[in-house]
Amino acid sequence: MKIEHIAMYVHDLEATKDFFIKFFDASSNTKYHNQKTGLETYFLSFEDHTRLEIMTRPDTVSSEESLFKTGYTHLAFSVGSKEKVDTLTSQLEQEGYEILSGPRTTGDGYYESCILGPEGNQIEIIE
Repeated sequence: MKIEHIAMYVHDLEATKDFFIKFFDASSNTKYHNQKTGLETYFLSFEDHTRLEIMTRPDTVSSEESLFKTGYTHLAFSVGSKEKVDTLTSQLEQEGYEILSGPRTTGDGYYESCILGPEGNQIEIIE
C-alpha cells in the first residue's frame, strides 16, 4: 500500500505552484477547473513520483493561524545532503521566506531546517 497523493487547499494557486516548481523541482500538470463548483487544481509531481494536489475554490477559508494546530502539520522534502539543506534554506531565506528552525541536527538525528512556505504552510527540508 502507498499514499497516492496528498492535497491541500490554498488561496493563491499559481504562487503555490510556482513555489514548489522553483524550490523543490516539481512538475505540474495542466490546471483542472470545474466550472460548476469553481474548484481549480494542479497535481505537482516530484522526482520519486510523489504527488501533491494543490486546490482552490471561491469558498476556501483560512484555518487557525497556529503552528501547533491539529491535522496535517508539515510537508518534508529530502534533498539528499546537508549541503543541499543549507543551500536551499539560505536561498529561501534570501527570497523572504521565514526560517522556523535550523539548519540543525534534531534530537532524533535528522539534519533539517523548517520554513514557512506559501500561505503559512510548514515545510521541512531534510538531508
